[in-house]
Amino acid sequence: MATADTPINAPGQTPHQILAAGMRWRPIEIVFWLAALLPFVVAPDYLVLASQIAITALFALSLDLILGYAGIVSLGHAAFFGGGAYTAGIIAKAGWGEPLSGLLIAAIVAGIFGYASSFIIARFRHLTLIMMTLGLGLLLHEAANSAGWLTGGSDGLQGVRMWPLLGTFSFDLWGKVAYTYSLVVLFLLFLVARRLINSPFGLALRGIRENPTRMPAIGAPNNAHIRKIYTIAAAMAGAAGALLAQTTETVSLESLGFQRSAEILVMLVLGGAGRLYGGLIGALIFMVARDQFSGINPQYWYFWIGILLVVVVMFLPNGVLGGLSRLTSLWRSRS
Repeated sequence: MATADTPINAPGQTPHQILAAGMRWRPIEIVFWLAALLPFVVAPDYLVLASQIAITALFALSLDLILGYAGIVSLGHAAFFGGGAYTAGIIAKAGWGEPLSGLLIAAIVAGIFGYASSFIIARFRHLTLIMMTLGLGLLLHEAANSAGWLTGGSDGLQGVRMWPLLGTFSFDLWGKVAYTYSLVVLFLLFLVARRLINSPFGLALRGIRENPTRMPAIGAPNNAHIRKIYTIAAAMAGAAGALLAQTTETVSLESLGFQRSAEILVMLVLGGAGRLYGGLIGALIFMVARDQFSGINPQYWYFWIGILLVVVVMFLPNGVLGGLSRLTSLWRSRS
């Protein structure tokens, strides 16, 4: 798979060869997706948590597209997640509870908002960009809080009722349908992201991340590429938010909050940015750790999460996948 360590022009390889290598499925990837089916057999009592992990992994994947590949640091990515959640929830509350169409509408709405804001995002870099994304996220959070007649305000959106999936499968308390639905959507959108990254467009994004000044000199339209990937990432985040609203049948202001943006960034750092699977692995580690630590101490579980993050950053500065990749390279060079 393509990673942040993959050079734009590897010695002795043409861009076509690099892209072809990235599109080939490795055995470890197949094992990863087969392992995603294990909760149905090994831990059926944790399918609700598994569905939350799948949704969060999709959200982290959307952030990875703009941060790991285009170098766009965002502290307001939850704006699109929450926007998708509220869109799906409001549609269901209004009487249309069909999950697939609600998911599609939520992704489109989030994508439109992402496209509109991308014209601002594409103009800035570094600290200014961080402040812009944070400001946009806070503005949307306060707007949702003020529009209590529509969003429920601080009480959250109540009265969301979903229809059975495909007219047959009702969302049950055990999370079997929710996990199946979330996992299928995650896999399909992962395929989209994988195809994008392993394309000339994906190579251009990595070039923009590494040297945004040089890319226009070779004919790459930086701003247009940033607007495209930002819009796609926003739509994917909106789809993740819609999944959360549909599977839990509730939407709260927390889905738009800064804490969610910060947590998803932490997950990406844990797993390894710019590696496609980094966000997925990071979401798995963070969510399982939070579940276990909060069970041990409900008040101070963030303390243990902080220790975990510090340890990973100290010993695995490129995330878990980055560390594994480095160990694999060392093992191959010695053998």
